[in-house]
Amino acid sequence: MDLETFASSQFLAAVLAMVAVTGTIFSLVMPMLSKDTLKARMKTVALERDKLRAKERARLQSSQADARASLRNQPKEQMKSFVDRLNLQKMLADENTVSRLRMAGYRGTAPLYYFLTARIAIPIIIFVVALFYTLFILPIELPSISKFTLPLIIAGTSAFLPNIYLKNRVDKRKLIIQRAWPDALDLMLICVESGMSIEGAFQRVAEEVGVQSVELAEELSLTTAELSYLSERRMAFENLANRTGVDGVKNVMMALIQAERYGTPVGTAIRTMADDTREARMQMAEQKAASLPPKLTVPMILFFLPVLFFIIMSPAVMQVMDQFADGMP
Repeated sequence: MDLETFASSQFLAAVLAMVAVTGTIFSLVMPMLSKDTLKARMKTVALERDKLRAKERARLQSSQADARASLRNQPKEQMKSFVDRLNLQKMLADENTVSRLRMAGYRGTAPLYYFLTARIAIPIIIFVVALFYTLFILPIELPSISKFTLPLIIAGTSAFLPNIYLKNRVDKRKLIIQRAWPDALDLMLICVESGMSIEGAFQRVAEEVGVQSVELAEELSLTTAELSYLSERRMAFENLANRTGVDGVKNVMMALIQAERYGTPVGTAIRTMADDTREARMQMAEQKAASLPPKLTVPMILFFLPVLFFIIMSPAVMQVMDQFADGMP
């Protein structure tokens, strides 16, 4: 066969027809020969989900065991005697302090004694370290009064460190619970509408939501335990709202209390609160997105604009420098 045969229109048409027929046969036959892997894939996903769920349940049970242990734990004798001897519990602590410790996830009497001891011990330790630094290490010569005044100011400022740490811990925990609460509320609605009791719904949701938020799962498990032994169910709902400190949880607990009191359907109340909670989370996301441009103004002025001006002005500056260099003798 010569080049004219390959270049002829009849040969090109035959090749294209062969390719088209082969593609058609391939597209018709391959679905018949291919195996159905959907069932295998779904089975694999289900097994992996069961593994993750079992792992999270084991971790949740261990965290609940730690929480129960923390409720039984007592502070050390030396620390307890130190706090009681100085009467620090009346001087530095009140009901708000205990409430904030619970909101941070610290339960029992031991965290309160640790917190009060830290408020006294940290300033003393920092004062000793700062005094040693100003007297023996600081290379700058300071007046005698300044050598004692500066460590005293630093120690006084450090007295707020335990409160700052506790506040950050509370805010972080509230944010984690707030993000997971709408999903937990949807799961609770499904459980209640399927015929489960509110105790069973709380326990089921605690098992499922542990993958997303261990803190919320722990609080729901504690509420389930309180519903089983407290004389009034209202107290268990109020304790959950006080321990979390999240507005969405408080609103739902108030709706459950009213449903228990007036006999209204629990599912209807939870459905309404679930919609409101999701809208609140969407509004929070929109608020954060709207506040992003003002927050980016200062970094852009400090970091982006100087680099941009440098890139734009560098060629002109280099040309001017070259002209001055050529003009010089």
